[in-house]
Amino acid sequence: MRRVVILGAAGRDFHNFNVFYRDRLDCKVVAFTATQIPGIGGRTYPPELAGQGYPDGIPIIPESELATLVHTRAVDEVIFAYSDTTHEQVMHLASIALTAGASFTILGPRDTMLDARCPVIAVLAARTGAGMDESIIEQELTGKSTIARYLMSASAAAGHKPVAVRHPMPYGPLNASVERYASTDDVLSGDISVEAMEEYQQHVNEGFVVFAGVDYARILAAAEAEGEPIIWDGGNNDMSFVRPDVTLTVLDPVRLNEAARYFPGEVNVRSADILVVNKVNAVSAGAVDACIAEARQLNPSAAVFRMQSVEDVDYPDLIRNRQVLAIDDGPSLTHGGMAAGVAVRAARLLGAQLVDPRRYAVGSIARAFDQHPHIGAVLPALGYGKEQLSELARTIERTPCDAVLLGTPAPLERLIAFRQPVAHARFFARDDGATSLGKAVLKLLCARRSS
Repeated sequence: MRRVVILGAAGRDFHNFNVFYRDRLDCKVVAFTATQIPGIGGRTYPPELAGQGYPDGIPIIPESELATLVHTRAVDEVIFAYSDTTHEQVMHLASIALTAGASFTILGPRDTMLDARCPVIAVLAARTGAGMDESIIEQELTGKSTIARYLMSASAAAGHKPVAVRHPMPYGPLNASVERYASTDDVLSGDISVEAMEEYQQHVNEGFVVFAGVDYARILAAAEAEGEPIIWDGGNNDMSFVRPDVTLTVLDPVRLNEAARYFPGEVNVRSADILVVNKVNAVSAGAVDACIAEARQLNPSAAVFRMQSVEDVDYPDLIRNRQVLAIDDGPSLTHGGMAAGVAVRAARLLGAQLVDPRRYAVGSIARAFDQHPHIGAVLPALGYGKEQLSELARTIERTPCDAVLLGTPAPLERLIAFRQPVAHARFFARDDGATSLGKAVLKLLCARRSS
């Protein structure tokens, strides 16, 4: 029996186990490892999901212990199964595994993608979030989830009943194999992190249903029963878990020369049917052209669409020319590499003066600023558990400001009692010119399904 360790971050790793290893008699997964996300290491993948061969479940161990784990558990093979890492970092991990005597493997789409009965559109990315620094804040860009929401609306306008299936975010209990969110109450009652709420709430806000969880065969079946097409809303720059009929990959014109440096973002660029350069209204034409030229070296045949991202603030008078605390989504600011997000951009466009929260941060929020010094005068909406959510609330309470502008889609005002007035900032994707991305995608989808 071949003994296996799966390197992960509570997402792709669990999926690869479920579809490739769970029912195999010739392999034994002795552990998962965890990185990127706090609070994952030290838990157990539950026996009810692990299957009959794992009556005690599977331990989840910090990735830093990989070399020791390979030696002490007689590991034959190490499987890499997470996203948004440099090619160099992937090979550093491979070197650790090989030095310890194990093989190093990356499972591909044939082994891991599920086949759907209904049409599937996958929205992927070259990188997580969008990078910038304070000197180019006017060039801030949003990514794949904005395009996913755009495609949901375009599909609904064409008479379909689209359903979103989101890349997993199992930072809470791991026994929630299928999660369905159709309302804010569903999101709030789901015992999930603020980071997960951010991803689900944005679809709920527009009247759509979104599925997620841990067991994607069951999730796919539930989504197919709900409607079609399925819009795969990718996480980080991971590949789709479901075999798509049409693949869109969102490019980042702010972070040039990165598409070919990150895994599996390069895979997504190479496999795209359509390459989307978002927020062309906020970056230079030269940056857009350079981004396209870079992607063309990897994928010369994909169609290219330029999209605008338009800011919207629900109560602009609360923000205009005021002292404002901007709060943007956590993962994009931390391991996504962003210095700021839509709240910062919208606040500055309204003439607000940003209050820097770093001097008022407490506990794990303060540590997040120390660990990610690129973050500017913006508060990441971190809430990986009740304790961190409490520290987020205390940081907000301690920060002197006239108003709070929420760039996170998470319903924070239902979780935290704000003493300040609150407004919300969001990005919406819009076609750049007369050519409709939505119509082009639906036309290609129809052609693929009828062939």
